[in-house]
Amino acid sequence: MSEKLSLRSQEWFQNMDKMGFVHRSWLRNQGYPDDYFQGKPVIGICNTWSELTPCNAHLRDVAETVKKGILEAGGFPLEFPVMSLGETIMKPTTMLFRNLVSMDVEETLRANPIDGVVLLTGCDKTTPSTIMGACSVDLPTIVVPGGPMLNGRFRNETIGSGSFNWMIKERQNKGQLMAEELYEAESCAARSIGHCNTMGTASTMAVMSEALGLTLPGISSIPAADSRKKVFQQISGRRIVEMVKEDLTLSKVLTKKAFENAIIVNAAVGGSTNLIIHLIAIARRIGVDLKLEEFDSLGSEVPLLVNLMPSGKYLMEDFYYAGGLSFVMKQLTTLLHKECITVNGQKIIDNYEKASCYNSEVIKTLEEPLKENAGITVLKGNLCENGAIIKPSAATPKLMQHRGKAVVFENIEDYHQRVDDPDLDVDENSVIVLKGVGPKGYPGMPEVGNVDLPKKLIEKGVKDMVRISDGRMSGTAYGTVVLHISPESTIGGTLAIVENGDYITLDVKNKLLQLELSDEEIQYRKLNMKPESLDVNRGYVKLYVDHVEQAHLGADLDFLVGKSGSKVSRDLH
Repeated sequence: MSEKLSLRSQEWFQNMDKMGFVHRSWLRNQGYPDDYFQGKPVIGICNTWSELTPCNAHLRDVAETVKKGILEAGGFPLEFPVMSLGETIMKPTTMLFRNLVSMDVEETLRANPIDGVVLLTGCDKTTPSTIMGACSVDLPTIVVPGGPMLNGRFRNETIGSGSFNWMIKERQNKGQLMAEELYEAESCAARSIGHCNTMGTASTMAVMSEALGLTLPGISSIPAADSRKKVFQQISGRRIVEMVKEDLTLSKVLTKKAFENAIIVNAAVGGSTNLIIHLIAIARRIGVDLKLEEFDSLGSEVPLLVNLMPSGKYLMEDFYYAGGLSFVMKQLTTLLHKECITVNGQKIIDNYEKASCYNSEVIKTLEEPLKENAGITVLKGNLCENGAIIKPSAATPKLMQHRGKAVVFENIEDYHQRVDDPDLDVDENSVIVLKGVGPKGYPGMPEVGNVDLPKKLIEKGVKDMVRISDGRMSGTAYGTVVLHISPESTIGGTLAIVENGDYITLDVKNKLLQLELSDEEIQYRKLNMKPESLDVNRGYVKLYVDHVEQAHLGADLDFLVGKSGSKVSRDLH
């Protein structure tokens, strides 16, 4: 270790006085020997393990593997828990708690003798929340993704542990999935440890962590159950110790060019729309100016190279066997900023020069992509003054330019009550409008934007419709769905005044989402609408509603933007 580099942890451990005694003494009850307090880098292992988060339920074992690597490299590992966010369990939505977990991570890192940190991630929000918190402290940081499940197999059908969810209503309505078969499919869909095995939000955030340079190259695609994942976990433990010695902090990795690389990679892999809101929030924590429009200008013309659900056919296990993200990165050499430094200390493009493809059905090339111009499109118009987004690779081509009458649901309860009413005035040309599901309105901006189609249309064989909302969509979902409308309806955005029968135009080619009303009529309706009443009066939820920013700003809390830093000047006695 360089003599010029002083370890942050030594502020706690080096002094031979009362406070040095206090800091060392209580850790002694775990049986740590003298040399642990005499200059070993202290590495925090931030564990999002929880039995309430099925995707992360194996991370206890992962932590032990990471510890081996830390010890081998001469570090002092200290594991700590943070609140865990299970996408499949928590109500009303894990997005409500993403910022809370980021606060948990930030304050735990600042308050304790930690020189570097390993973030153990998996389910959707555990990745952005922990990275956001770590960014605000800016220590050497490495991400260890928990990995996707193995492929689901149901009666000789390959099914995704996420995407299959969105087929259930259709199959049940057609009499193709009875109760007994549903139980069987449950076990077949989620048959191993790990998170969703489609290119949903969990896999997207793992892949994007690697594209940002925050993981060892090659780790993000490996299934959780594959023993090769353990090798990377152990090596990650070794590497974080070296990163501390090199003072390779987050801000040295997360440059503006690193974020631009991630946007390009997300388009190429057909990643989740949720990445947008998380990446903007991460950028604002580390001090990088990242605009919503850049997801369009940088990514909308990038071709789709990966044939994975929900945009394609295969799953993450197939992706790994075919060459994984490593080969995608090699394919994107001409589009990426090659000089970006990653956590292994190498330039990002040098990490992938030897990558190969072993299945051209799963991973395509720039010359022969799966789809052209498949990245995120950012829409503007009088319905979304600050922007809205759509994922063309998951949409129906013929609906990308569409004009239809609005069928309006004022909130999610209204939708559930009326959507399957046989008398609902709706046809396949209608535009389903869902209000009240934005950051403040729900609260928490849930993944309800890709609402199920009305039963009577499913029975007619309708597969897709234009749907618009101020909410989000699961990364495992698909359809012609406009999301993240900003400003949201609850705070008086134009979405709030849309009525049944109003015509709406969606023109993805021209990046337009327009309500066909005059400016005068829109203003009249806004002046005469009743303000939304938010019945929130206590606890974290009140803090969230009072301070959450809009979707185009990443839906972070306004007072969390930026860094707190790692310095804490006052002691506990």
